[in-house]
Amino acid sequence: MKLLSLNVGSARAVPYTQQPEGLTGIDKRPTHAPVRVAAPGPKGVGGSGLAGDAVCHRRHHGGDDQAVYAFAREELDAWERELARPLTNGSFGENLTTEGVDVSGARIGERWRVGSELLLEVTSGRIPCLVFQGHLGEKGWVRRFTAKAAPGAYLRVIEPGEIRAGDPIEIVHRPDHAVTVAVQFRAVTTERELLPGLLAAGDALHTEVLVTAREYVEKYGGHRGA
Repeated sequence: MKLLSLNVGSARAVPYTQQPEGLTGIDKRPTHAPVRVAAPGPKGVGGSGLAGDAVCHRRHHGGDDQAVYAFAREELDAWERELARPLTNGSFGENLTTEGVDVSGARIGERWRVGSELLLEVTSGRIPCLVFQGHLGEKGWVRRFTAKAAPGAYLRVIEPGEIRAGDPIEIVHRPDHAVTVAVQFRAVTTERELLPGLLAAGDALHTEVLVTAREYVEKYGGHRGA
């Protein structure tokens, strides 16, 4: 398991964002230089966890629970075949393009050591948006990506550190519950009845997802396991 590509983005003006400035940092490009990764601060204030990586719409992106976004090269390869077009590392706006890691199958609260210093914790899956659709230029992309339910993972920074492309990735902690990134994604998108089961992941969940799951249980009761 390794970090195949380390990707950062600059703020760019595009026609497909609703931001007043028309800027987005979704266009991530591979870098071979080392990058410092640290907790960026709360959502709405903090941006990316990667130094030099732009997050322009902080109401929905960035912050401690979404400090780093990882996507598997194997999933990019599958999309290449389905879309019949090349997808370079960073194409989905991911900071970490991994190799040999089941990213969407990772459990919420799973911890990854990247390189010798950085320790990350899985919090949630990525919810697709119209900026993502515009970036790829694929009609109906939000629907297609959602139906696949292999969203890649957001991670928070537990221990900061410097990383670079080629660094090893080691899973140093795997919780004993069954709440994977894919299950969490389905629960908040297409299968809301799965929300009670997310509570098994506890405080490791993305803060907003944890609130949503608790509110669902308060309203409807029950506790369906994932």
